[in-house]
This record gives sequence, structure tokens and C-alpha cells, in this order.
Amino acid sequence: MWPGGPRLRRVYQSVPFTRAIIAEELRDLGVRTGSTLLVHASYRSVGFVAGGPQAVVHAFLDVLGPDGTLVVPTHTPDNTDPTGWCNPPVPETWWGPIRTQAPGFDPALTPSRWMGRLAETVRTWPGAVRSAHPHVSFAALGRHAEEITAGHRVDDALGDSSPLGAVYRLDGQVLLLGCGHDSNTSLHLAEWRQPAPPRGPRGAAIRRPDGTSEWITWVDVIENEEVFADLGVDLEATGAVAVGGVGLATARLMSQRAAVDFATTWIASHGAAQ
Repeated sequence: MWPGGPRLRRVYQSVPFTRAIIAEELRDLGVRTGSTLLVHASYRSVGFVAGGPQAVVHAFLDVLGPDGTLVVPTHTPDNTDPTGWCNPPVPETWWGPIRTQAPGFDPALTPSRWMGRLAETVRTWPGAVRSAHPHVSFAALGRHAEEITAGHRVDDALGDSSPLGAVYRLDGQVLLLGCGHDSNTSLHLAEWRQPAPPRGPRGAAIRRPDGTSEWITWVDVIENEEVFADLGVDLEATGAVAVGGVGLATARLMSQRAAVDFATTWIASHGAAQ
């Protein structure tokens, strides 16, 4: 264990963290050997780690063991309909070329965006597999990787047939490493489970088997993570979230089932899915 505890280490990091230290802190937090673990991470918040993101992924795999599975989001928000872009917006004259000229989503080639260095390290790790959703894919390593990533339908992006639903069925855990509940993708599963969630059109470029690209459209639930920070405060008040330190980062660990079940009721009672 790091000398001085988490409070002192946040004041001053005097020596590098290591694979062994990160693994020990994950175990202390409650990450279970053999479990399925969905990780959302800000790698920068962890501090200096000898070996960088590679060492952190090794630490996760050390703790999870050969029967465990590591899952990360590998989303591609730049492969969405440009009419809705606001970070930044693009001119209307660009919309057509973006739809027709963008390389289609390829699970093996298309990098994630805004998911962080740790997610990209897992995505490119030997043996990793990735789901085929052109907006909200997930990558996984380990025993249940194929089961989690298979059959990811475009019209059920974050619903029960998605990797989130698979993690739920496997009674997995969720780790928020250096980020808050506004990054907790599993809470979207609760939105998809509402009786009549709002739906709207979606679009993306996909890669066909012959190597050509095609722009496709479909209809799915319109997500709303704006309420997730408040939802997370109420979730933590129930005692369902273990909070501790991993490196310099504040880490939050929870049962995905417990979080999703709580969120499903919370969203319904707050009218957040209307």
C-alpha cells in the first residue's frame, strides 16, 4: 500500500505507482477475481505509473485473473450524423461529404474518440474483441469477451441486447476511475428499460464486407446523461458505491445490477426519460 494513504498521495506523488501497487489498490477497493469489470477511466487522474497505461491494464488483468473479463467503452461520436454536432459544429455544406466520404466503422480499425488512453490500450490489446455498433462499441478482454461484444444491434445501442445488458446478466461490476457518474454508461441501460423512452433517428457510416462504406439510418432511444450526476449522488447515498483511491484518482466501484436497478426506478420517478 502506498505510504501515507490516499490523502497524502494527492498532495505530492514522491515515487511512481507500479503495476503491483495499482493491483493491490483495486483489490482493496473490492474488484473481484473472476468478475466482469466495466471500466470508465481518466488515465491522467491516476498519476505517474511506471509503464503507463500498459502497466495499468496489466494490473486489471492481474486482479481479474484468467476467469475475469475487462470491458471498456470504445465509442466513436465522430461517426454520427453531423447535423447534430456541437463540439464543434460544422457547416451545413460539409454534411453531405461527411456522410458519403467517411470511412465506414470497422471494429478492427476505427479508433475510439474521447474515451481515454486506457480504453484505447485495451482496444488494441492482443486478444481484445470489439462490438460492431458504429456509435457506442465496447471492447473486452477475457473469458466472456465474445459473449459480451456479440450481437450489438444498431437499434438497441445501450439496451438489454447490448454489451451493457451482457454485463448485467453476468452480474458484473462498474469502476469509475477518476471520473463521475456522468461517465457511467451503464445508467443508460436504465433509460432503455423505461416503458416508453423518447426515440429519434440515428445515422452512421459502416464498412461493408467488400470494403466499401455506406451511410445507414435507424431509430433508437435518445439518451440523456444530463441527469446522471444527480442520480449518482442519490445512488451513493444508498451505500451501493465503494469509494477509494487508485493511484491519485478517486475510484468508485459498484455492482452494475444494483446501479441499473436503482437508476431504472430513479429515472421513472423523476420523469427523466420523458
